[in-house]
Amino acid sequence: MLHKSYSVIISNKIRSYKSNILIDSDKSISIRSFLIGAISQNISEVKNILDSEDVFSAISCVKKLGVQIKKKSSKSYVIYGKGLGSLRLKKNTMLNFGNSGTLARLLIGILSTTPKIQVKIKGDHSLNKRSMAKLIELMEKFGAEFLPKKKINFPLKMISSEMPVGINYKSGVSAQLKSAVILAGLNSFGTTKIIESKASRDHTENILRNSSKVLKITKVNRHKKEIKITGKKNLKKFNITVPGDPSSAAFFVALTLINKNSILKIKSVCLNPTRVGFYELLKKSNGKIKFKNVKKINNEIIGDIIVSSSKLKPIKANKEFYVKATDEYPIMFVIAALTPGISVFKGIQDLANKESDRIKEMQNILKSIGIKTKSNKSEMKIYGQSDLRRYNKAIFVPNLGDHRICMSATILSLLTGIKAKINNFETVKTSSPSFLKIIKRLGGKYEIKKQL
Repeated sequence: MLHKSYSVIISNKIRSYKSNILIDSDKSISIRSFLIGAISQNISEVKNILDSEDVFSAISCVKKLGVQIKKKSSKSYVIYGKGLGSLRLKKNTMLNFGNSGTLARLLIGILSTTPKIQVKIKGDHSLNKRSMAKLIELMEKFGAEFLPKKKINFPLKMISSEMPVGINYKSGVSAQLKSAVILAGLNSFGTTKIIESKASRDHTENILRNSSKVLKITKVNRHKKEIKITGKKNLKKFNITVPGDPSSAAFFVALTLINKNSILKIKSVCLNPTRVGFYELLKKSNGKIKFKNVKKINNEIIGDIIVSSSKLKPIKANKEFYVKATDEYPIMFVIAALTPGISVFKGIQDLANKESDRIKEMQNILKSIGIKTKSNKSEMKIYGQSDLRRYNKAIFVPNLGDHRICMSATILSLLTGIKAKINNFETVKTSSPSFLKIIKRLGGKYEIKKQL
């Protein structure tokens, strides 16, 4: 679904507010629900899905693979699962992943071990620039082939494995690669074993926990666990209500922490322990953040976030936090810029291979408003200050196609009153289509201009 490109212009500082909001639904769980539902038995139901471009790309790809999906109500869908190994498409059909790295890596995981698949794969301009080297290397171990040889970005052609056999894999910081291996292992002969020494987001495992013959997770020691997938076993259907997205919530938490005399309650947010690194770091930095009404639903922890204005200390994020706060680093850089003192972020090298080089682009934005930063490949220091004189300063975001940079620049402008022009803002629809509506509800003012 193509949207005309537009810019957002912001000229005024946001005033104090006290409010309750519902945030956009979780993107990771929404996408996984459609992909796993497609290869499960019988009919699965997913409620409260994220109505965003990335999720629509997932639905479109799954339908092309012969799976029937019906919309029951505004955000509720039923998926008529075809079972493992049953996805089909005409030879050399093109699957378009849009802007979604999650969809690309996870669906390639499924298709790599699905029999008789020959498919052309691509993304949008931004996704086509991202390296898929690690994914290709892993799927080749299952026997899949990617053409042209040695090409590491989309567009590509993929030929699935004729005789997929389970592999052993040591998981790193990428939950998407871990999930791709799990999903490829589902239709492989034998067992696939994953040793995870750094806990990355586990929504794939949580959906598969229903199928106890397929997935077994055992703790090796305090820091390490083994995920064992037994291939060629049927997956049970499931019913899921998708909670709010903690990554989308983070932008409004940041806005409230730094805005004076403000309180915000964000209801029914996913508080999965692998997703709350941002909140843990901000609590350590004196952030007044509380989780209330916490409960476990569909193997996920869900609750309300209550946040109020805080006098923050500089953020010290060691490399262990990266995997639990991957999507939130751009907005953390904004918080650091507006918090007096030196904030330090370590182990951030993978930010260079996101929708844009998020280290470089955020440094450009902060430099334009007089904030000093220092970085090397894996670390960044931000020299924060609370008093930013507005004269002759402006925030400009070029055509990057990076939703998190657009959202972070918006928050920075609203908190400082420094005028901003943010191009390519339509990309925010990939993850947080309600973002501007919520800004408006909290009293933020902006103007939308079509890009020529």
